[in-house]
Amino acid sequence: MRAALLVALALAASPALAGEERSAGTVSVIGHAQSETAPDFASIEIGVEAKAATPGDALDGTNAAARKLIALAAEFGVPEGEIGTTAVNLQPVTRMVRQPDGTAVEKPDGYRAANQVRIRLADIGKLGDLMRRALDAGANRIEGISFGLKDPDAAQAALRVAAVKDALTQASLLAEAAGVKLGPVISIQSPPREERAPMAFAAPMRAKARGGAPVPLVAGSIAASAEVAAVFAVVP
Repeated sequence: MRAALLVALALAASPALAGEERSAGTVSVIGHAQSETAPDFASIEIGVEAKAATPGDALDGTNAAARKLIALAAEFGVPEGEIGTTAVNLQPVTRMVRQPDGTAVEKPDGYRAANQVRIRLADIGKLGDLMRRALDAGANRIEGISFGLKDPDAAQAALRVAAVKDALTQASLLAEAAGVKLGPVISIQSPPREERAPMAFAAPMRAKARGGAPVPLVAGSIAASAEVAAVFAVVP
């Protein structure tokens, strides 16, 4: 973790502290902490799309592949709770037909159905193989891939602790440089910060290849930060 600090030091007279020591002022600091953590899961949305003359045939064209996707996820050790259907779509399709007089009219052209499944995979190293096997099972759409942390709150809590330690270290250095003694903490505030979202790849594509090599993927890292504003008393 890297730490940066903005500081402000005030040495004006102030009321007495508890006991016999009198405050010589305050030292205000903003402690920062940053981290880059490797993700511990990947989430991918894979689907199949089919077109047919009737609604039933269009849905049937996606159902078999969707069942194979769910079975494939289980084969990769994905728990049932980490597999879910995110979309089932069925809509009529039309096409433009040019008439002898040169005008174009819209004519019915069957139905298009789609079934999309989200899979959350803990073993990120198997993601490329899962994607290739999904294509072999009949999938023809990959809607997006994202990487994340199973317990982001724990990671953020650790960053806040590091930010408080950073604030204490910097306040101690400032007090020593000013020739005063660092007193008790007066206040600590941890303002909310906008965190950087996990790296995501969301480029929809239609896949036709079969029996090829696993898809190459790099998970990267997840950047996060925290800061606290702290005010300490100083005594002579």
